Amino acid sequence: MDHAPDRVRLRQAAGRWVLLATVLGSALAFVDATVVTVALPAIGRRFGADAAALQWTVNGYALSLAALILLGGSLGDRYGRRRVFTIGMAWFALASLLCGVAPSVEVLIGARVLQGVGGALLTPGALAILQAVFVPADRGRAIGAWSGLGGIAGAVGPFLGGWLVQAASWRLVFLINVPLAAVAIAVALRHVPESRDPGATHRPDATGAALAAAALGGLAYAFTLWPGRGPGAAPVLAGLVVGAAALAGFVLAEHRSRHPMLPLGLFASRTFTAVNLATFALYAALGGVFFLVVIQLQVVAGYAAVVAGAALIPITVLMLLLSAPAGGLAGRIGPRLPMTVGPLVGAVGLVLLSRIGAGTAYLTGVLPAAVVLGLGLSATVAPLTATALGAVDERHAGLASGVNNAVARAGGLLAVAVLPLAAGIGTGRLTDPAALARAYPTAMLICAGLFGAAAVIAVLGVPGRPARRPSPVRSHCAVGGTPLHPETDRPNGSASVQ
Repeated sequence: MDHAPDRVRLRQAAGRWVLLATVLGSALAFVDATVVTVALPAIGRRFGADAAALQWTVNGYALSLAALILLGGSLGDRYGRRRVFTIGMAWFALASLLCGVAPSVEVLIGARVLQGVGGALLTPGALAILQAVFVPADRGRAIGAWSGLGGIAGAVGPFLGGWLVQAASWRLVFLINVPLAAVAIAVALRHVPESRDPGATHRPDATGAALAAAALGGLAYAFTLWPGRGPGAAPVLAGLVVGAAALAGFVLAEHRSRHPMLPLGLFASRTFTAVNLATFALYAALGGVFFLVVIQLQVVAGYAAVVAGAALIPITVLMLLLSAPAGGLAGRIGPRLPMTVGPLVGAVGLVLLSRIGAGTAYLTGVLPAAVVLGLGLSATVAPLTATALGAVDERHAGLASGVNNAVARAGGLLAVAVLPLAAGIGTGRLTDPAALARAYPTAMLICAGLFGAAAVIAVLGVPGRPARRPSPVRSHCAVGGTPLHPETDRPNGSASVQ
């Protein structure tokens, strides 16, 4: 039987232990979404992998994470957030171990899919635990501390990954997760109270999750094979058909379900629909940028892995410093202007990034582009997610945040599948300097176009006036997904703790 003992305070030792467990767990999932790109050139050389294999090394993780993250949150609400969080951490650690010892790129891709399943179980649990366990007066500060520390991990992760690749082996990028996950599990089991939502009596929407995975997987598979096989090849056509059919089935299933994973009624709000379309465009572009820029720096520009891994840190630093002030400004003047200007500034940064080539110096060729892109994102992300949350009833704020996060991850997944095709990499290897140098500028300009599309969507669909009911946002998780989270995310504003 659920009961609610005294919740913890941040200044207490118990509160700090809870914060440590959630920071360690979620930081691993956040960092793994981006740090692996630093290791891709080394993985490609080790296994002789072509472009499609390296795409799936990234997309295997992104696929299962994007498809299952909403299901992971509902499992935690029903069966216990600490339980699902620790299961996710153990799953993630074992999958990381398999990644680290993978004898072939095929095994590595399969292990990355399993990693994403673990990430989908633990990622929503971390914030839900903070929401449920801390007293209301400390909840905002606890989530703020979690977000700040997670942002630092997001900044340090690619640098650490580059150092591990350069100093030892790409395998350590995965193996280092195992002891860190073990610490997080031990702390969680000893110090984190169990909590669940007593109103979550319905069964989780496994049908919706399976159809979402089939839709994203089928489309990503088809677009990844397209360059080498052509649009008329049987596997490509099969992937497109399966993906499209599963997508239609997902919409139908969610429409008919009494307890859908994705309530389609949320999209009755014109603002919510527009913000999620802008989110898809922005994070599709970012998925392409963080996939290709680090590879371009190593393969074409000749940077060491550790330097390439650290090259885009200014983006995360600027977002950490400026996202909260940008959100406050948007609350005063309305979200339309920052959500229009921000992507346009970011598009300029992407045009500058497109000029990276052989012999490009960091201080003159990379840093200015990273700063401009970081300024654009800092102006955009806080008002974007706050507007998504404010477009629905307050009791659905947590669901709106989860949907926005899933949309962002789906955009990044499909971008990694489609962008090499659209940019003309074809059947070449991403470790081939000549092939990559030809396609990379086109890819960055496509990403700049997606930023421009997000600006147009904001002009057409985002309110120009401040919301009457503000949607406070408290957290930042770098660029692994939508970076903010509402202060209140339970339907009744509370959660039971046992």
